[in-house]
Amino acid sequence: MAVYSMTGYASASTEAQSGSPQIVVEARSVNGRFLDLALRLPDEFRGLEPALRELLTANFKRGKIELRVASGREGEAVWPQPTHEQLNRLSRLEASVQSWLPKARGFSVNEALHWCKGAAVADNQDAPLLAAAGRCVAGLREARAREGERLAAMLHDRLARLRDLASQAQPLVPAVVARLQQRFLDRWQEAVTSANAAASEAGAPAVPTDALRDRALSEAASYAIRIDVAEELTRLASHIDEIERLLRTGGELGKRLDFLIQELQREANTLGSKSSALELTNIAVEMKVAIEQMREQVQNIE
Repeated sequence: MAVYSMTGYASASTEAQSGSPQIVVEARSVNGRFLDLALRLPDEFRGLEPALRELLTANFKRGKIELRVASGREGEAVWPQPTHEQLNRLSRLEASVQSWLPKARGFSVNEALHWCKGAAVADNQDAPLLAAAGRCVAGLREARAREGERLAAMLHDRLARLRDLASQAQPLVPAVVARLQQRFLDRWQEAVTSANAAASEAGAPAVPTDALRDRALSEAASYAIRIDVAEELTRLASHIDEIERLLRTGGELGKRLDFLIQELQREANTLGSKSSALELTNIAVEMKVAIEQMREQVQNIE
């Protein structure tokens, strides 16, 4: 199944018929948290609004979609030939009104033609309009699919970048932990040596180094655990795997991707906060940049 963007545009029109104006259907879509429909219909097509809404909800799950219906020849006067049935109906309506309102004036020729024109459009163009709307909706789905394909390609590129950064950080972790642990022990040794020298000058007993060494080793191990980011890198790789699986599956996945992007951001932030080496800090910054780029694009995925 394809990955769909929430951004797209499509249009379709009815075939030109003698005595009937061509109707143009346009659909525009932008991103939104939920499915938000806005229909712009001429008065004579208001009765088709439920059918058009059903068509849209059957094809889309998220996004702000505007469907607009307009005449393709708004500047031209396309007048139908009134039928006997229309004129008879209009005559009966006029007689009924004047029976209750004797002073009401009769219809003018212009008013009668306008009424017949509207009735003809409503009677003759419903089916062609629905067919054009169906083609327009299909075109919008294709446009959203094309945009979704580009978004998926960009996300795959950023995921590959994150994997590369994680692979750079992975071998640095034990070396950084060992280096900082050794630095901790060296400073401890310097402190013990200085304390013993001061005690010797003062004639005081030397500091017992065995017990202090055990305590120092315990503190060094505890510190190494606090700065170890191997767990964060493992969770980061797991989130990347899940995002790639969702992109391969396709469908309605925007909200799940948004959640996973938040998790990636959390792991990158933790990596940066626990980092005690410049190399890991730089990697964490690069990860945040890539994740932010992904977050902006995921907002457009259905």
